[in-house]
Amino acid sequence: MTELFLDKFRALVPAYFEEPWVPEDGLSEDELAELREGQDFPLPMAVHEFYLAVGASEDLMEAFHYVWDPDELEIEDGFLLFMEDVDEKFVWGIKADQLNVPDPIVWRRNNARASWKNEEGTFSEFMLDMFDWVFDDEAE
Repeated sequence: MTELFLDKFRALVPAYFEEPWVPEDGLSEDELAELREGQDFPLPMAVHEFYLAVGASEDLMEAFHYVWDPDELEIEDGFLLFMEDVDEKFVWGIKADQLNVPDPIVWRRNNARASWKNEEGTFSEFMLDMFDWVFDDEAE
């Protein structure tokens, strides 16, 4: 399988923590498969490679918002939910009918209104921008 996003996600570790990326920062294919056992939906390539690259890095998985562990992923309201904010006011997801797209658009649900808003970025763009915002904001 072609790895389109893996290196970009691996680069998050040295960019924000001044340490080299090590395999322990991510999940192995076997670990990811085991955590997803029983789930009957595909992961977009970008999401899959995100977990392989940094899925075991608490510093990234819990940086400002909480990225769900692979065994917590679920489809609800027509979206694959993958992240929520600390106050549980918002949840981010990908349209379930777009899961075969390598790098699909991210949507945000306002939980109080149950309304979805297009974040106007793909998963890889959204996640890279979010970490840039979180860690650059902390540096200031």
